[in-house]
Amino acid sequence: MNKWAILSGVEGNLVAYEAVMADIKHQVNVEALYILGDLVGANQETEELVERVRNPKYGELEPLVCKGWWEEQCLILHGLGGSGEGSELMAKYEGDTVKLLWDSVSRSTVQWLRDLDFGFFELDCLLIHGSTVGVDEELTPETSPIEMLDRLARMQANNLFCGRSGLAFQYQLQAGAITTGVTTLDSVVSPVNVTISPRQVIGVGNVGRKLGKAIYTLYDPGTNFVEFKTVCY
Repeated sequence: MNKWAILSGVEGNLVAYEAVMADIKHQVNVEALYILGDLVGANQETEELVERVRNPKYGELEPLVCKGWWEEQCLILHGLGGSGEGSELMAKYEGDTVKLLWDSVSRSTVQWLRDLDFGFFELDCLLIHGSTVGVDEELTPETSPIEMLDRLARMQANNLFCGRSGLAFQYQLQAGAITTGVTTLDSVVSPVNVTISPRQVIGVGNVGRKLGKAIYTLYDPGTNFVEFKTVCY
């Protein structure tokens, strides 16, 4: 069956994106290209990158792009996000970075970002930047199995692809069972046994954060095979 190429965290790095696109051309049977957020960033190449993504070259796949943390911060800066202040951005980065993000993304691009999807659900796969809780949540190999299972169960997905952490990992949950129950002040509800089927969370890597090294993921939905690709540029 055909494969999916899944990217995240380009962060305005046009050179890294071009290197990954060149590598994808050499892969066999790639039928879909997903960018799981953080396409933009505090980078002067951001506008050129967005233009490149929105207008693929002849023979290239048209990317499916969803919102990420940087997109959310950009919308907040322009008064189009969930809150009126970019406090999270200011807490994480200095004022120069905030100004660079403002200067690097045009108003027309902001409107395009506003219309992006929160994520994609294909077959039994959820493709999203952070998690089903929010774009800012980082799922990592150290996240507890119960927490991972909760993030999968919220959308009834068997495979969750995410990019917020920037890590490339395959976190597998084996088949099993969980006993749940509710105790109130008035009574105790009988425990319920819930059977868990095998599921997995895949961190798809990061394309643009580390200069000279881009990591993306290839996935075969027919066989459930995951392959991490490293591109040095």
